[in-house]
Amino acid sequence: MEEKVKLLKDCRVLDFTNETAFLCGKILGDLGADVVKVEKPGGDESRNLGSFFQDTPHPEKNLYWFSYNHNKRGITLNIETETGREILRKLVENTDIVLETFAPGYLEKLGLGYAALSEINPKLVMTSVTPFGQSGPYKDYKGSDLVLTAMSGLMSSLGDPDKPPVRPTLPQSYMWIGMHAAMGTLMPYYHRGMTGEGQHVDVSGQAGVIWALNHSPSFYDLNKEVPRREGSFITGRSITGAIFRAVYPCKDGYVTYVIYGGPAGKRTNRRLVEWMDSKGMAPDDLKNKDWDQFDIATVTQEEVDRIEDACMKFFRTVTKKEFFEHVLENDMLGYPVATAKEILEDEQLRARGLWREVEHEELGTKITYPAFFTVFSSIACDSWRRAPLIGEHNREIYGEIGLDDSDILRLKRANVI
Repeated sequence: MEEKVKLLKDCRVLDFTNETAFLCGKILGDLGADVVKVEKPGGDESRNLGSFFQDTPHPEKNLYWFSYNHNKRGITLNIETETGREILRKLVENTDIVLETFAPGYLEKLGLGYAALSEINPKLVMTSVTPFGQSGPYKDYKGSDLVLTAMSGLMSSLGDPDKPPVRPTLPQSYMWIGMHAAMGTLMPYYHRGMTGEGQHVDVSGQAGVIWALNHSPSFYDLNKEVPRREGSFITGRSITGAIFRAVYPCKDGYVTYVIYGGPAGKRTNRRLVEWMDSKGMAPDDLKNKDWDQFDIATVTQEEVDRIEDACMKFFRTVTKKEFFEHVLENDMLGYPVATAKEILEDEQLRARGLWREVEHEELGTKITYPAFFTVFSSIACDSWRRAPLIGEHNREIYGEIGLDDSDILRLKRANVI
């Protein structure tokens, strides 16, 4: 087999992002770019976010940092000093992409905005990721995951109808933002390859997370109503206003099962009742129901509740494994809800080679990572290296611009690196 190529093997990236856009640099690193994570002296504040390896709080044992900063090298640099700014300007001469999450105007005040840096390197692509973008009345507002989930409208669709809106337990907005930032960076980088022109990319976190709501317009077009929160239930499938349960507790966790219509749904409903009947748990009204005449569009809530009550009792008697094996063998619709442990043990993911053990020599162990986000026929996408220690690559990267060990020691004492 022909060896796959690193798509971005000749691309140098300076990554000044915080957790809002860590994923952007990681994606570029997965594709082979030389991503250099730039931290302030002493390390990035996000290193103190939980959780930690073996529950030991330490800036270099941060699992969140590991997850989104592997495939990067790391340096420290204080750009609020004149010497630090001069070093950055020197680095930019041979840099293709700069990623940053500073507040709008911050780099301009330091003389390091896109206009200034593009004079040094006209081919430079600079991606600026902020909560609300570089322009508009909100541009100077700060924004966390909570803020962005709320102000994008995403939170309005999450939670139970009789309770306030909720956010996902993990910072999902940062994943949306990081993906959009990576896509927004790769397009002008490709354009640069054709024209030689650099470009400034302005990514708004609020606008990026809005794309998580792209189901809402089509929902309204079909149902002529704004989607509402229904927790783990599904709406908009019946003209009667009936809602449908999507998640059921089972013997050792949860399974996903929805009462469907159409040929696949009718087949699934019939075979589920047959399975229930084999265990003596099928009510007479379900055994006698003509599933060929069952119409999901006109079903009443009362009928849905009767079906779901029987399903609820039955699913509590089976394990996730039993459920999954049965639906596969009988060509039914239904899925177990996997835990993190089950994802790691999943035979499909293992067969595709998703997991890769990455050496953490500083911890004396290996840690398992997802090896790729996409499989390409001729492009390499993989986990190449663990996340950097604080200033781990200062010597080799600053050596490229002529600084020796004595220079690095002097700059460290002066709090420049």
